[in-house]
Amino acid sequence: MKIIKNLHDYHEKTPLALSIGMFDGVHRGHQTIIKNLNSAAAHKGLESAILTFWPHPRTVFSPNDDLKLLNTIEEKTYLLEKNGVQHLFLKEFDEEFRNLTGEEFVKQILVEKLNVRHLIIGHDHTFGKNRSGDFKLLQKMAPDFGFEVEQVEAVDFLDTHISSTQVRNALTNADINAANEMLGYHYSVSGEVIHGKKLGRTIGYPTANILVNRMKILPKNGAYIVDVFSEEQQFKGMLSIGTNPTVEGKSLSVEVYILDFDSDIYDKKISVNFREFLHNEIKFESLEKLIERLDEDKRLTENFQF
Repeated sequence: MKIIKNLHDYHEKTPLALSIGMFDGVHRGHQTIIKNLNSAAAHKGLESAILTFWPHPRTVFSPNDDLKLLNTIEEKTYLLEKNGVQHLFLKEFDEEFRNLTGEEFVKQILVEKLNVRHLIIGHDHTFGKNRSGDFKLLQKMAPDFGFEVEQVEAVDFLDTHISSTQVRNALTNADINAANEMLGYHYSVSGEVIHGKKLGRTIGYPTANILVNRMKILPKNGAYIVDVFSEEQQFKGMLSIGTNPTVEGKSLSVEVYILDFDSDIYDKKISVNFREFLHNEIKFESLEKLIERLDEDKRLTENFQF
């Protein structure tokens, strides 16, 4: 996949089948758009492309919102390439760009810069200043500018449209199964293993502290069954998100106890896939009660069918 980080440096005239959007999570709704995109490209002799934005427009319009995302830019790039996209345009959502009207965006960006011949958008997609661009505008402009436009209907899950917001809501409610169903894959986080307080090893449960990208959304505080991937090997794990209230912890941490594992992985990167919610964060009355719960969590993790 070709990655173009600056549209000003892009001067190719390759005719494209393109879709526009944040594609945060690259969930099943996005995957349907990409499937149609690839199909249209193959049928019409075009190359498939995605135009996405960084940072997220909401961070520009509402800078005080603490927006967390499903994907880092690296994760999104990987997922789009995995789904067969041939070109990825990463456009900075700057002042100049956000002030383009819908018509200016179509003419200057889609037609003159990107040579779009087939455009696919989601069921509720709008663009341009004050959301002045929509499917009706595209239908109106398409004949004059030599491209075709297609709108893809939403994909539903449990009577609701799948969206990045719905996936985020499921994660913050610890509904891992719903989040994974909507994504079409297991939600994951990754990061470098850093030094912590090393309290876990004193009670027989040494954990790896993961430094997670601050833009990534974390599921609700609590304990989870996870897959752990370290140096191309896969293990079962029990992951905790929280402040360790039993030992009067203050700061949020992401720690994973890896079953049947005894290697030094400090400063190395590991990834975890969320598989099942175990329980909310608990403040135990004693370390003995904490160990009892950890023993039970370990039993449930060992018996979980991965």
